Amino acid sequence: MPMAGRREWIALAVLCLPTLLTTVDISVLVLALPRLSADLGMGATQQLWATDIYGFMLAGFIVLMGTLGDRIGHRRVLVTGAGAFIVASLVAAYASSTWILLGARGVMGIAAATVMPSVLALIGRMFPNPAQMGAAMGIWGSSIMLGVILGPVIGGLLLGAFWWGSIFLMGVPIMALVVVVGPRLLPDTANPEAGGLDVLSAVMSLAALLPFVYGLKEVARAGWAAQPVGAMVVGLAFAVMFVRRQRHLTVPMLDLRLFAMPVVGTTVVLGLVFGFIMGGTGLITTLYLQLVEGMTPVKVAVWMLIPSVAMIVGGNLGPALARKFKPGYVLAGGMVIASVGAVVMTQVSLAGGLSTLIIGLVILYLGSSPTATLANAVMMSNAPPEKAGAVGSLSSTGGELGVALGVALLGSVASAVYGSAVQVPAGLPPEQAVPAGESIAAAAAIAPTLPGPLGAELLGTARDAFTQALHGVNVITALLLLGLAVLLALGLRSVAPMAGPPGMGHGAPPESPVDTPAAGPAAGVGADTPGTEVRAEDLRDRV
Repeated sequence: MPMAGRREWIALAVLCLPTLLTTVDISVLVLALPRLSADLGMGATQQLWATDIYGFMLAGFIVLMGTLGDRIGHRRVLVTGAGAFIVASLVAAYASSTWILLGARGVMGIAAATVMPSVLALIGRMFPNPAQMGAAMGIWGSSIMLGVILGPVIGGLLLGAFWWGSIFLMGVPIMALVVVVGPRLLPDTANPEAGGLDVLSAVMSLAALLPFVYGLKEVARAGWAAQPVGAMVVGLAFAVMFVRRQRHLTVPMLDLRLFAMPVVGTTVVLGLVFGFIMGGTGLITTLYLQLVEGMTPVKVAVWMLIPSVAMIVGGNLGPALARKFKPGYVLAGGMVIASVGAVVMTQVSLAGGLSTLIIGLVILYLGSSPTATLANAVMMSNAPPEKAGAVGSLSSTGGELGVALGVALLGSVASAVYGSAVQVPAGLPPEQAVPAGESIAAAAAIAPTLPGPLGAELLGTARDAFTQALHGVNVITALLLLGLAVLLALGLRSVAPMAGPPGMGHGAPPESPVDTPAAGPAAGVGADTPGTEVRAEDLRDRV
């Protein structure tokens, strides 16, 4: 099996840059929102759309972009997306109205949707050797994690020195580099026998994903209501029509037979469930740090650097261990370790709770972080090369949907536990007692307006109740992680350890390749990896 050389490793470095950028761009706008609102006169609804429309469009277009890459080539899709990202970034940076900014952010999300499936498919083509692929995925996974860590830091530095538009301009030189060097460094992955893109299937996929993702985000933000539930029903209806059409096409846009492959099916389920876990855990953890521990968003970001370091270590350790042990067992063992972290977080108390929480998060991130690197490498080694983009888009979309579901459902669990545990002091008028009994954010806002002892009593019971909610969410998290461990051990049991040490030059083929009929590029698990930021300030009314 051929080994990658210097050209491929340089190309990998180039591919890591847009990956890091798209991760940073998910969270950086939140920091600039106060200035944006003042300069452009944004209302509350417009502020929420400004923060959400990027991720909303990204999730909705991933499947389409992945399949398009399989048809015309992932290099062409990525370079075109990078060019569109540059133009949209410039428009956003100098936007003179809210609607111009929202439109530019939407285009940026669509352009960013070209990155994940294209990058993963290109990595699979450039690194056919399983050992080198594991090393490449470790480097690529670290770029995602660095984006999560650096997002608030870079945003804060830019906003401290320049105007709000600077946060959009930071992506211009990165994407310009992709446009300039991409055609020279990246391989052509076009499939000449793929045929044209099925326009009707593409429309159906968007009609399925966009309303469903919108509904999930609205449920996560404001609770269950007719409008978001109706949107999800519409999305599901189009999804059924999309699936029926794919089954009857000779050359489908999305080959549903991929799900019959144990490795692909298992990894897609992993992305969905793991996104669910991290979405819900991220929300509740962030709320706990801000509303129970009383931290500012900046302090939360600083404290989260500690588990983020563990995340980088674990993400690179997974592929190394998979050269000695079966990847399925490595991933399953990581899930067991992560479940220990969730159990530790069930022991958080109001006295000394911060140290216990951070220790639990370190264990959780250390055990779960190989999901973003090793699972991708396994999937890339087992999916058909001509379906790389489609598989990558499936797993990425699964991660997006998982996060939204986790925020909505685990947020509802936390709300229920909080509501049953909080003891609102007697004497509060209904207009204060009702919201304080439903949300710790409301209780924290009401407490300072009450007389000293009464306010302290309300805040104390609210913090205690939310701590119990944190316990309840982590009990569910621990059980789900153990379930994932069983799924991975069984679903990936046929995948052999990855071959020898990953050299960077040319050499002999590995002695123990992954035991599949054909190794080739595939795609990734979950765009939302451990540590993906959940915007607590947009969601705290949910809990």
